[in-house]
Amino acid sequence: MDRTLRVKVIDACGMTCTFCHNEGTPVSADNRVRQASGAPMRAFNPTGPSGRVSIYLASNNARFIAAPINATAEFRVALEQLQEALGFTEVHLTGGEPTLHPKLARVVALAGNTGYRVSVTSNGENGAKILPGCVQAGLQRVNFSIFGTSSGELAEVQNEKFRRSGLAAAKIKALDESIRVALDLGLKTRANVVLPDRSHVGRVHRLLERYSPLLSVRVLSSLADGEESLDAIDTLLAELKAEPYEVHLIAGTSGFRISYRLPNGRVLMVKHIRPLRLPESCNGCRFNNDTDCQEGYYGVRLYRDPAGTFHVGVCIQRMDLCLPVEEFVRSGLCDEIKKLRDQEFYDLHE
Repeated sequence: MDRTLRVKVIDACGMTCTFCHNEGTPVSADNRVRQASGAPMRAFNPTGPSGRVSIYLASNNARFIAAPINATAEFRVALEQLQEALGFTEVHLTGGEPTLHPKLARVVALAGNTGYRVSVTSNGENGAKILPGCVQAGLQRVNFSIFGTSSGELAEVQNEKFRRSGLAAAKIKALDESIRVALDLGLKTRANVVLPDRSHVGRVHRLLERYSPLLSVRVLSSLADGEESLDAIDTLLAELKAEPYEVHLIAGTSGFRISYRLPNGRVLMVKHIRPLRLPESCNGCRFNNDTDCQEGYYGVRLYRDPAGTFHVGVCIQRMDLCLPVEEFVRSGLCDEIKKLRDQEFYDLHE
């Protein structure tokens, strides 16, 4: 059963990936003035000097930008409320880029002291510096998002304005060092690789050759590229002569994984999205079809806005469904999630 709460701890990021969904929220750096001026919430800037994107912003009705989450009493209360309401046991810290949060270790410690296991997703640009303190604070796993194994590959998926080989080379070097530090620290360490299309298949081959088998590799489809991405994954598996041996289904989340064994014994995981929907909230949604709904019901996300309010979201394509934590835990939406998880758990174990 899905017991993981995703928490967006910071919006800042040093990369400009063209496929970034930014957890559904606008890019804060490009919208601070507009937010402070009291402009209508629908008037967020889709682009700006940062070069970053939030691919669903034009249609997801986002109503707030995300502010950093710190180790405060208010954050603890939000975690406790959601823990009590939905039985969460793990916090997964996301961004932006979490390792740019200067007090990330304190956030990790607070979540751990509230009864959660803590993991983080990172692009590795600041991991070598920040991960040792996070491990001391109780961090248990890190997922590195790897967008290129060479400066050319990484530059290819960056905003054109920032598509510079020197900058990309520095990011690759930082990632390599972060992976080394994570493995030396004994962290459970995983590489997440998004495959937009077949032109990126070679990147996974090179990644498997470049990094130690101690680094678990997981291939993800690109939400923005649909069938092209799925075709690329099929091509990769055929080239690797990968044999499936285990399917990991979790009740109450659209994400699922298939484990493959390669001829040399190394394991490769592929993450897919299944068409899971919230039976009431998704019913009648304009995106509720096989083409437009790209993530389905993936799980619960926690955000904080600049005024200090914590919001709960259930869909990055429908940010208008977000509710303040206090309202969410008393809502029919919270009850709907519990019913869906329970029914899924029953169905999968029947």
